[in-house]
Amino acid sequence: MARYKNIDTQPRLLAVDLSRQLLPGTFEHALNHLLDHAIDLSHFDARFQNDGTGAPAYPPALLLKVVLFAYSQGIVSSRQIERACQEHVTFIALCGDRAPHFTTIAKFVSSLGEDIARVFAAVLAVCDEQGLIGREMFAIDGVKLPSNASKHRSGTRADFERQAAKLEAAATTMLQRHRVADTAPTEPDPDTKATRRVERLEHDAAQIRSWLANNPTERRGPKGTLRKSNRTDHDSAKMATSKGVLQGYTGVAAVDSPHQIIVEAQAHGTGAEQELLVPVVTATHALRTADTLITADAGYHSEANLKALAAMRVAALIADNEMRRRDERFATQDRYTTLPNPLHNKSAAPSPSSPCFTPNDFVYDADARTCTCPAGKSLYRKGRANMTKDYVGEHFRGAKRDCVPCALRAQCLRTPDTTAVRDVAFFRGRVESAARHPRETHTMRMKMRIDSAIGREQYGRRFATVEPVFANLRHNKRLDRFTLRGRTKVDGQWKLFCLVHNIEKLANAGYAA
Repeated sequence: MARYKNIDTQPRLLAVDLSRQLLPGTFEHALNHLLDHAIDLSHFDARFQNDGTGAPAYPPALLLKVVLFAYSQGIVSSRQIERACQEHVTFIALCGDRAPHFTTIAKFVSSLGEDIARVFAAVLAVCDEQGLIGREMFAIDGVKLPSNASKHRSGTRADFERQAAKLEAAATTMLQRHRVADTAPTEPDPDTKATRRVERLEHDAAQIRSWLANNPTERRGPKGTLRKSNRTDHDSAKMATSKGVLQGYTGVAAVDSPHQIIVEAQAHGTGAEQELLVPVVTATHALRTADTLITADAGYHSEANLKALAAMRVAALIADNEMRRRDERFATQDRYTTLPNPLHNKSAAPSPSSPCFTPNDFVYDADARTCTCPAGKSLYRKGRANMTKDYVGEHFRGAKRDCVPCALRAQCLRTPDTTAVRDVAFFRGRVESAARHPRETHTMRMKMRIDSAIGREQYGRRFATVEPVFANLRHNKRLDRFTLRGRTKVDGQWKLFCLVHNIEKLANAGYAA
């Protein structure tokens, strides 16, 4: 019988050179070289005051290495990162067998703030040195992701006032029942469950009252419109997506076209993408040139945004909602249309065909300017001319003496019980006014630019530039939600994921190989 060597898959002691575990050309090798030799992390020193006393701190480079490598592997939990630093050889090589505690990792990630923005800018500088930023086109897009907050805790201050009053009323009612039971001649059994319910109701009501006291003002949009707040995460927002309504943030990225480098990354607690275009474009000022083209989809289109871009003298192609309808290449797109989305289709259901008489059933004499109804009665004309949306014509109305006793009321009026007489209008054409010579707007100029042959070719490259970036972050890196609360913390976590993408691009380009 053949004999084989015993293979121990769980050896306890291994003579391993950790530096050789980071193979050139890999993400971890580029990450290690980048944070050790190319990026200045001295701004992290202000976090510590242990020059003379106190325990030594973990180097920021070590924490950034393990966090960014964990994010590249789809690991976000600080406990899982700590376990990987104890068991995974690549993590051990990055942290030098100095596994940080999960509380240290969690505190570091949640407190990055402005420091991670500096690291992001430094990595962009390295990408620029390597020739990975072409500055031909920056494509802007965003993704809506849930955050660490419950959408059931969203509402206005008036909503929260009603919730608190309802909880307090329920607690008061239950307490009154207890007092009535206490006055009974027999000793009642202690109702522990009911007592705990009263305590829970009072606690929830007190939490709402405390939140209202700490947040005395409503949350409003840039135009002053009222927005719902969230008691778990005040900076997050309710957003309608194709998957349903979620409570979270919008992660926006501006992507350079040649090598798909993310040149700007921001997270905002709003689902209105129109508000995010100008801040992102402004943030890319240092990297843009006079010839850099900004592209974005219809979600970022508004007359105000186009006017702001024109004032900034930024070349842009921002699609409008009707762009595809004007493009003959999408003439057959309706064949792929499924049922209307109830989250976005807010229009009323179409009414059934009405049996009422239409204007075609009336006899209209344009020369004599008279009208006769299907019952043979003459209608009187209202005024000399009728103007409706720049269309001019005649407006006729029936007389009560004719309409009220008419046998055809049910066929002539939609609501014969409440409507006394029938109105009908006939239009001759559009007036020679602003309708014939409309005022030129930024939207009209953008439509002409994007409908041109070169505009369609340039805008067509937007999809291939920005969508693969979000596919990499969402699918490959398994980014399906933000785990932190507060815009500053979520913005830092979004920049961490975008850093992973950019460092991958550096590694694939042969950086430090």
